[in-house]
Amino acid sequence: MFLHRLYQITLVSLAFAFASTTVNAEPVVDKPAPLFSGASADGSTIKLADLHGKTVVLEWTNHECPFVVKHYESGNIPNLQKDAVAKGIVWLQVITSAPGKQGNVDGETARKLNAHRGATPTNTVLDSDGSIGKLYGATNTPQFFIIDPQGVLVYKGGIDSIPSADQSDIGKAENYVSAALADLAAGRKVAKSSTKPYGCSVKYAG
Repeated sequence: MFLHRLYQITLVSLAFAFASTTVNAEPVVDKPAPLFSGASADGSTIKLADLHGKTVVLEWTNHECPFVVKHYESGNIPNLQKDAVAKGIVWLQVITSAPGKQGNVDGETARKLNAHRGATPTNTVLDSDGSIGKLYGATNTPQFFIIDPQGVLVYKGGIDSIPSADQSDIGKAENYVSAALADLAAGRKVAKSSTKPYGCSVKYAG
C-alpha cells in the first residue's frame, strides 16, 4: 500500500514538473526569441537566425477566423503590414492550422488570399505541424510577437484593446502592435509589452 501511494505521488510530481517545463518554455519578453526554421508560401525556407539585425513581426493568422476577417476587410492589418515593410521591418504571417482544420492552406492559396486582400507581408510561414506555434505558445488568431534587431522578444499579445469581431471597434481601440513598433523605432522600451490576445483558437492537430 505504501509503495502504491509513493508511486502515485511520484507520478503527480512528474506531471507538475512537466507542466512547469511547458509553461516556462513559452517565450519571455526581454529574453531572446525562440529560433525557428519553416517553409514559406513562396517555397523558400525562413530561418529567424538569418533575420538578425532586423525587426521582425510574427502574425499568427487564419483567414477564416471572424476576428482575422475583421482586421483584413477593414484594411487594419494590411495597412500595418504596408507601413512596417516600408520601414524595413520583416513581417511574417504564420499559419499554424493543421491539415483538415479551419484556415489550413497551401503556399499558392496563401499568396492568392494576400493578393485578394491587399495584404503585403514580407512572407508567410506554413506551420501546419504546429511546431512553431507551440514553440511560441501561440493560442489565438490574430496574435503577434515582435522581435527587435538583437533577436530579443519585445512584445507578445493581441492586436488591440477591444476584443470583438466588429469592425466599428477598430477606431476606438488602442492598437498595441503599432504602439510597440513606434516605441521600438524611437529607442524606447515597449510600454505595453505583454497583452492578452483575442480571437479564434489556433487550430492545432488533434
